[in-house]
Amino acid sequence: MPIHVDAELRRMPRPESSRIAYEVMTAVFEVHNELGRFFDEDIYRDEIARRRPGIWTEALIEVTFRDFRKPYFMDLLIDGGLIFELKTVEKLAPRHRSQLLNYLLLTELTHGKLVNLRSELVEHEFVNTTLTRQDRTAFTVLEADWHQAASNSLDIESLLVEMLRDWGVGLDLHLYEEALTHFLGGEERVIKEIEIVVNGRVCGKQKVRLTSPDAAFKITALGADGKIRFEDHARRFLEHTPLRAIHWINLTREQVTFRTLEKERTGT
Repeated sequence: MPIHVDAELRRMPRPESSRIAYEVMTAVFEVHNELGRFFDEDIYRDEIARRRPGIWTEALIEVTFRDFRKPYFMDLLIDGGLIFELKTVEKLAPRHRSQLLNYLLLTELTHGKLVNLRSELVEHEFVNTTLTRQDRTAFTVLEADWHQAASNSLDIESLLVEMLRDWGVGLDLHLYEEALTHFLGGEERVIKEIEIVVNGRVCGKQKVRLTSPDAAFKITALGADGKIRFEDHARRFLEHTPLRAIHWINLTREQVTFRTLEKERTGT
């Protein structure tokens, strides 16, 4: 199995998940009122779990593909069907919602709740999805503008399509990048500093992920407008680096697009 969860799971209907969320939030408010807002996340997690039966802490999700493995740990899994993700941050941000959505998609559960215990009043919100892995693997592939160098022995396109048919699109982009980095030889080989040149002078160095010494790669999940802006800035980036190209993979629910953005050649 490409995705393994070390717990028994079940998809909850909304009325049941709402009822259970209310019960758990009662414990959350009790703990926050008693302890205040300055403790670490694991203190709150364990105390909440102690006050309500049926809560599994740090339940493991393991994502695998060939010899690549990536573990994730859910803060609270309640009655096998509701995920609570706890935070101790100044304010909830989109990346926190994305993290919980990633867990929901990996487990194929439908309901989760994001809770921040650092704020003066507990900050909390639902994150829900109805998507299944079958939904997320029904994509088409566009590859007309993909030009991978023949010298690279790894067929990146075939590898990623096979991986996405296993895992589905819509997951944390760092997961896909970590996996591709692994198959390209690991971080020591793939993540390199390159010189940034402005007006003929080196103004600094920046780390990028490379598929070969003169080509980088980037995985995104952008809509039509976002793709236009990304391409514009990626081409500007290329002009100030020694890179020849950026291999760009864009993932949406309906479509996986492989494109190679190559540096514009100047006349001689």
